[in-house]
Amino acid sequence: MAKEEITPSEWQIMEVLWASDMPLTSSEVYKRMQGNVDMSMRMVRVLMNRLNQKDILGYTVDEHDSRVYHYYVLRQKEECVKEKSRKFVDSYFSGSGTNAMAALLQSFALTDEQIKELEEILEKSKGQNAESSDKKE
Repeated sequence: MAKEEITPSEWQIMEVLWASDMPLTSSEVYKRMQGNVDMSMRMVRVLMNRLNQKDILGYTVDEHDSRVYHYYVLRQKEECVKEKSRKFVDSYFSGSGTNAMAALLQSFALTDEQIKELEEILEKSKGQNAESSDKKE
């Protein structure tokens, strides 16, 4: 199936699963979300099923009760964030990462520590670009 975008409600469910070090049932996800999100148990189940159909979640059937599914992550948060970021840049900045970064940087006041962190990311990116151009030659 083609990679489909994760909706904001699905993202909330994924946050719970990404934070867990083991598979969770829909009931366990619902309990961990209570108080943070206004979502019914039925909606949690529906959204988890959609995430499974999008190949973002997988599941195993409980060995003691075939009505219980244990869901686990198929796609890590970093991969989903990168994909969402690319789609955002494509949608709002005609694919220009430079324009997107400029707009974001101009929207926030950054601390010296944040600027240093961004400089490190840019240096790392320069290194990756040099490696990929070496491979092409």
